[in-house]
Amino acid sequence: MGGGLLVAGTTSDAGKSVVTAGICRWLVRRGVKVAPFKAQNMSLNSFVTREGAEIGRAQAMQAQAARVEPTALMNPVLLKPGSDRSSQVVLMGKPVGEMSARGYHGGRQEALLGTVTDCLEQLRSTYDAVICEGAGSPAEINLRRTDIVNMGIARAAKFPVLVVGDIDRGGVFASFFGTTALLSAEDQSLVAGYLVNKFRGDVSLLEPGLDMLYGLTGRRTYGVLPFTHGLGIDEEDGLRVSMRGAVRESVVAPPHGEEVLRVAVCAVPLMSNFTDVDALAAEPGVVVRFVDRADELADADLVIVPGTRGTVRALAWLRERGLADALVRRAAEGRPVLGICGGFQVLGERIEDEVESRAGVVDGLGLLPVRVRFDRAKTLARPVGSALGEPVEGYEIHHGVADVRGGEPFLDGCRVGAVWGTHWHGSLESDGFRRRFLVEVARAAGRRFVPAPDTSFGVLREEQLDRLGDLVEEHADTDALWRLIEGGAPGGLPFVPPGAPPAVPGAAESRGAAPDPAPQSPEGLEMARPEALGEARKSPGPDAEAKPQGLDVGRSAGPEIAVVHVDQEAK
Repeated sequence: MGGGLLVAGTTSDAGKSVVTAGICRWLVRRGVKVAPFKAQNMSLNSFVTREGAEIGRAQAMQAQAARVEPTALMNPVLLKPGSDRSSQVVLMGKPVGEMSARGYHGGRQEALLGTVTDCLEQLRSTYDAVICEGAGSPAEINLRRTDIVNMGIARAAKFPVLVVGDIDRGGVFASFFGTTALLSAEDQSLVAGYLVNKFRGDVSLLEPGLDMLYGLTGRRTYGVLPFTHGLGIDEEDGLRVSMRGAVRESVVAPPHGEEVLRVAVCAVPLMSNFTDVDALAAEPGVVVRFVDRADELADADLVIVPGTRGTVRALAWLRERGLADALVRRAAEGRPVLGICGGFQVLGERIEDEVESRAGVVDGLGLLPVRVRFDRAKTLARPVGSALGEPVEGYEIHHGVADVRGGEPFLDGCRVGAVWGTHWHGSLESDGFRRRFLVEVARAAGRRFVPAPDTSFGVLREEQLDRLGDLVEEHADTDALWRLIEGGAPGGLPFVPPGAPPAVPGAAESRGAAPDPAPQSPEGLEMARPEALGEARKSPGPDAEAKPQGLDVGRSAGPEIAVVHVDQEAK
């Protein structure tokens, strides 16, 4: 049985995803066969694996860092918020229904628990090491009873826990201490220590505080990672462009042509897969920004309406803010607009939705000759094709079925003048296609912009993953990290009072639970088990002959497991 580690955080967005990726890249460069794992994820940024399973994009990125093919085993439960009250539950890569926070906690946990632990055990039997990512904070005391993504999974697997804190936010010492002190003695026994993230300045000035933290908790700090720009790769949620930082820093790489190209992305509600624009932001001379006002479209050379988990809601939002009228005017003037997935649906003539919003028939913006009908079955695919004379790859995640009634074919959608629409996410990562598309946009916008001939998005992504591995290797005590992965948490870790408060009956339901809007119940929960993946569980990995000795520690999962944790970090 493989060794492992749980990377937890003092807060959401403390850096768990990138630290997990960095550890995976560091390990695989040492010859270790490693896999990422997140038991339950809440995110609107998702990805489709080769076997047609939907998982969080962060886990797909971590799999790339580990140089293995992503599978549903690495993220068995994905929650996709559809409102402040409910989320779509995706189990083993397939949607099984909509549930409220209260409903998710209340009735189906046991089936989810079995699926999650089975997936982790299969990964442990296949890989030398599994690096798990937690969710939110392990000290969410109102949800501990139902947690299997933080301390619940650590207890089940007997994995040591490394707590990451973002010092750039301030209060990192209090966060480390408070996180530990709110856990039970059993949970505290697995908290091996801490990792400081995003530190600016002289580390020697921080060291006295780390020594005092050790005196208070008996737990060491395993590293201090410096603040580094441009490392937000495939974030779970949040309004950022992950490659944009690298472009802003590229002072030696001015626009290849005479002018820059300005791209405005409409920040629609429930925006999903905003990572689609990362490849544009990676191009020298392309400036990408998110907008929510009509006047911000005035100087844009290209406007993108991105994907969303609420197409009808996004359409209403565009109309309320005057953005819809601005898009119609742009189309009439022959100025470029691109709709992706939900954004493509918005640009059509009509939307018939009895599934997502249950709004019935709603008029779209009428910029493309397309009618969309929402189907209860979800399209999950990895299409390959061509457009503008170049090969294109992408992935599809949508309930809407498009009936294209005219225009020029464009991937699975169409083009009319300077307005394009497609369901394909990720198409702009195809370098040749992206360059041809930008040439078309520049021509329509009247800009003297020329795309660089040698920008490779895949190479840039690999360079960033290597930078994450470098950060871990250069600024963490990797020998000590290896001992954790190989042998578990150190023995004799002291208890930090007061510990977890006494359990309150119904606490998970009464504290922070949303009112139940009688959502659809996911009746397919019992059916989705790892066995259904067949050959998908046999993910390819690097040759492990060069792994350090003693990694196969032969630990089995323990019997103490709680039920399902609803991570609220995306709300």
